[in-house]
Amino acid sequence: MAVFSVIQKSQLEGAHRLDAEYYQREYFIDFTKGNWVPIGEVLELCQYGLSQAMNDEKKGYPIFKMDNIDYGFLFNDDIRFADIPKSIFNQFAIKKDDVFFNRVNSEEFVGRTGIYKLDSLKSVFASYLIRLRVKSGGEILADYLNIFLNSSYGLRQIRKYTRRAVNQANVNAEELKLMRISVLPITTQEKIRDLSNWSWHEFEKSKFIYSQAETLLLEELGLKDFENEEKLWSVVNFSEIKSANRMDAEYFQPKYEQMLNQIRKKSDVKKLSEIASVKRGSLINPRFYDDENGTPYIRGGDFSSGRLERSKLVYIKNFQPKNETRIKTGDIIFASIGSVGTLTNISDEFNDAFISNNTAMFSIKDRNFLISEYLTLVLQSIVGKLQFEKEMSQTAQPKISDTQVKSFYIPILPKPVQQKIADLVRQSHEARKKAKELLVEAKHKVEELIEKGNK
Repeated sequence: MAVFSVIQKSQLEGAHRLDAEYYQREYFIDFTKGNWVPIGEVLELCQYGLSQAMNDEKKGYPIFKMDNIDYGFLFNDDIRFADIPKSIFNQFAIKKDDVFFNRVNSEEFVGRTGIYKLDSLKSVFASYLIRLRVKSGGEILADYLNIFLNSSYGLRQIRKYTRRAVNQANVNAEELKLMRISVLPITTQEKIRDLSNWSWHEFEKSKFIYSQAETLLLEELGLKDFENEEKLWSVVNFSEIKSANRMDAEYFQPKYEQMLNQIRKKSDVKKLSEIASVKRGSLINPRFYDDENGTPYIRGGDFSSGRLERSKLVYIKNFQPKNETRIKTGDIIFASIGSVGTLTNISDEFNDAFISNNTAMFSIKDRNFLISEYLTLVLQSIVGKLQFEKEMSQTAQPKISDTQVKSFYIPILPKPVQQKIADLVRQSHEARKKAKELLVEAKHKVEELIEKGNK
């Protein structure tokens, strides 16, 4: 059955667009109800970012890119750097409460928007971002602008203005300025700002508590000041090459053995195969995929940030499982192909979910002996990272086998220490959960208030 909508000629002339996608019914907002203004009218600055080569050696200034925007904020996790002169820095220096809009990427990521809350970091931003700075003392607050663009009213306009091409989409600065924002009373916007700031505080709290857990683990293992450095050469016996069935120089870097020697001094050490079973995921035909209903199907890309979100998943519907791999609360899943070693712990929310064939799982054999959150942190620490780095095959698409993973060495600290670390990890997760709930509350408040105004 054909789907169509009728558009007035005057609307075509005003929009300068003829593509049918622009006029989809779901994008319609009645701007005659309530007080709406173009976003461009409330801005002091609307600026494209910096085109500059980036480095991981911390040369120059931190540079934020699309990957650093998450949950409506800019985070300095996995930050890269741009080696630029002071004059260029001054043109692109970020200020607190600047809002950033991702203008080009796959359609899924175009329009991702976040506000900058970091006080003391001197940083700049990359060219795929557009900086929005509201007028000081104006009718729109920065936090409200950010929450609005993340709400259904902002997303509908972003999707409407998105220009689609093969594997890429974009929204330019001029189109962004044409989008309309509902002008709510400043006192109402201040309440939205308070929720936004509270959410940011909880995210920061989560990171701080998690860093305490990491520090405690590394101190107990004597790895707090461990130097993870590459050496240009090392001496290896032929018997070691034969035993490993590997002769690439990277595999025999001394840092791996140095790390293992250190954890053996400080703890009991067991092979992963002794304490957990390892099982590969299953390939399920895409014809069983559903966007909203069914059993969650977790793929490697769904937790590439180290976090698993239901909103990013596909679901399996009308499917009769046979030998497909399913996970339980407390299991740990990891990417076995691609971003090898990325992993996350499974909560009750994903109990009995399927995992894909580019993913595998650890299931602890005796949870009275080993706590799941503790093992997850060990594998995310330098202990796990170095072993993933050593064992994975360095091909065009990195991968690691079950056999290689089973050979990992895991430090077993006393149960009270494990418990203390696990408690900190859980507290971190609770703070993060609270932060996300506050953001959802802020978006819902904005949507409810706009709907009331429109009525």
